[in-house]
Amino acid sequence: MNDTSPAATRLLLVDDHPLVRDGLRVRLEAVLGFAVIGEAGNADEAIALAAAHQPDLVLMDVGMNGMNGITLAAVFHERFPDIRVLMLSMHDNVEYVTQAVRAGASGYVLKDSPATEIIRAISAVLDGQTFFSAGLGVRMIEASAALTPLARLTPRERDILDALAEGLSSKQIAQRNGLSVRTVETHRLNLKRKLDIDGQAELIKFAVEHRSKK
Repeated sequence: MNDTSPAATRLLLVDDHPLVRDGLRVRLEAVLGFAVIGEAGNADEAIALAAAHQPDLVLMDVGMNGMNGITLAAVFHERFPDIRVLMLSMHDNVEYVTQAVRAGASGYVLKDSPATEIIRAISAVLDGQTFFSAGLGVRMIEASAALTPLARLTPRERDILDALAEGLSSKQIAQRNGLSVRTVETHRLNLKRKLDIDGQAELIKFAVEHRSKK
């Protein structure tokens, strides 16, 4: 039986194949400290379950019917920035991985990976790190080296960076974008992490210097 204690890591599984979800659930619920709190077969179900249960992490398939996993990852990043997203896929295409990271995913694991690798990926992502399946990591480092820090930001993060350049507070940014103040604050933390910036003053200085030209 899975651990449903308050301290358990709460996981949401998103895949349009029930057999895949069943296999994942069995593997993950065998790990002490993991609790699968829901399963979704499409984007609408995933969003509803995330809003209702606030999982710590969602394991999300890339190739789903309807809204694909990469687009859904971007929705999660905007609406639920506190929830970490770990992509699962049968495709080892670096372009898919790059798109997923730009959408806000914190990791990308191949579906045929051993359970131990998926568990390591979950732990790493929850610790604020990124994780890629063996073989993908080196190729992603090479691809990322060509990207500027700004190119690594999601569209929502870029919008918030521009708002900071305008001198708006978190409350004002939240009102403008229909977000909660907590969500904006989480995006600001993610910006500092991605841009390797420590303080708020440095973040605002960077925002002013790199404001989008509209």
